[in-house]
Amino acid sequence: MITSFKHKTRGIYAVVHAFLLLGFFGSTGLGAAEEHSDSNAVEHFETMILGGLVYDGSLREPSIRAVGLRRDRIAFLGDPETISWQADTLVDASGHFVLPGFIDPHTHSLVDLRAEDRRLNLNYLTQGVTTVFVGNDGSGSPHIRKLARQLTAQGIGTNVALFVGHGAVRTEVMGLQDRAPTAEELKQMKALVEQSMRQGALGLSTGLYYSPGNYATTDEVIALSRVAASLDGVYETHLRDESSYQMGFLAALREAIEIGRSADIPVHIGHIKALGVDVWGDSQAAVELIEQARSSGLRVTADQYPWSASGTHLRNAVMPRWALADSYQRYQERLRDTRLREELLVAVKDNIRRRGGAEALLIATCPDERFQGKTLAEAATVLELDVTQAAIEILKLGNSRVISFNMSDKDIEHFMRQSWVMTSSDGNERHPRKYASFPKKYETYVKKRGLMDMATFVHRSSALTAETFGLARRGLLRVGYHADVVIIDPDTFAPQADYLNWNRLSTGVRDVFVNGRGVIRDGEVAAQEYPGRVLTRFSMGR
Repeated sequence: MITSFKHKTRGIYAVVHAFLLLGFFGSTGLGAAEEHSDSNAVEHFETMILGGLVYDGSLREPSIRAVGLRRDRIAFLGDPETISWQADTLVDASGHFVLPGFIDPHTHSLVDLRAEDRRLNLNYLTQGVTTVFVGNDGSGSPHIRKLARQLTAQGIGTNVALFVGHGAVRTEVMGLQDRAPTAEELKQMKALVEQSMRQGALGLSTGLYYSPGNYATTDEVIALSRVAASLDGVYETHLRDESSYQMGFLAALREAIEIGRSADIPVHIGHIKALGVDVWGDSQAAVELIEQARSSGLRVTADQYPWSASGTHLRNAVMPRWALADSYQRYQERLRDTRLREELLVAVKDNIRRRGGAEALLIATCPDERFQGKTLAEAATVLELDVTQAAIEILKLGNSRVISFNMSDKDIEHFMRQSWVMTSSDGNERHPRKYASFPKKYETYVKKRGLMDMATFVHRSSALTAETFGLARRGLLRVGYHADVVIIDPDTFAPQADYLNWNRLSTGVRDVFVNGRGVIRDGEVAAQEYPGRVLTRFSMGR
């Protein structure tokens, strides 16, 4: 319930406070010490949130406290009976949880943020996410200032922070060529990374599994990472292999750690997973490698989405890397080259196997709509071909996306238990993780399985991410911090999207404030509110 209140005083609040404490949380106390300013002055707030159980993003126990918002900051957190105050708007959060806005360190939402009809980023707001990162997997533009100005001018619903992408830098300098850069090309790439960092990028992102990142040597990545390190950046990576495609999952993880050590840069592993039957169970060895690196002084962290299926282009799932080089046209020519037919059939067959078989590949999008919603095995039956030949015929049609069921629950849970693993979505089209990752993790791993408590879930969805990437004054509910605040109903906060209905909005987020402005109020979108900001490294501390 949201009500307008003017000249609210201590005496009037006593009645409201008593009413609220008789609500959902009964006799729950106020808990931790209050944070507020001079109690002798009359405090004015645009919004006062009362009666909610506050999880502040730290790991301490929650308590019922009031949260006062003034302009874009949290101006009060504690027992409002200790001060005299007035507020323009009173929000009754009794029976609800009050949380810091979640921060998603791995999304693909830049296309949405640029689109007039999707720039509110509603699929993230309804998950409780108030800040997203873009440019992951090596895709980030090296022209950070230009992009930041575009997003700021048009208005966006969530905050956004930007990586500079190794793949984007490499493409700008040398296209999709499968070779090492010349000395001059490497110099140009270094200059682009430096330019991006000086314009406010979080750090360097790589997609070493994808083309053209896959064509880079470790030394090339180290050279560019050193530039990012010199400007206090982070190295964020999609590992060269999360399965057994090339060097193997554990070898790829060792490569990332080597890059971090050689470049003296913090390492962050994007959407950590053991993908495919060949590496199921390797989560234990992976965690040991990361713990050893951390013990030696290297900062290594990771993010994870709470789904057993990944989502990608069919070509990325089944095609060998060499076949994707140079251009889309050349890749399509190779599909049709009879001289390469047998070599491709062998490679594609093995890649389907390591993904768990044709039954584990669900076609999400395809130029031929007959195959959408079918597994690759079912599509092969329609085509009256074996699954390997069917995959190649579908690839010839153009871009298709697949949902790939390729992870084990034991590995997912082992990674999730680690204190350095934060929540993410890797949200992209045709996968429910874009619409439902944070409520999915809450519903499955907090409520149902009890793998973590609520305070841990909130911490790893907010404060841990802010701390890892240097987002000062975000990720916690603290006086003086930016007012990214979310109110959820703990009983109805839940995913509604699934693998066949991937774009259903999640439920249970009642109110969302981004930089102090209400974007969702009483479960409804607030009209004309686009208070998101581009968070460059230079603006994060303000």
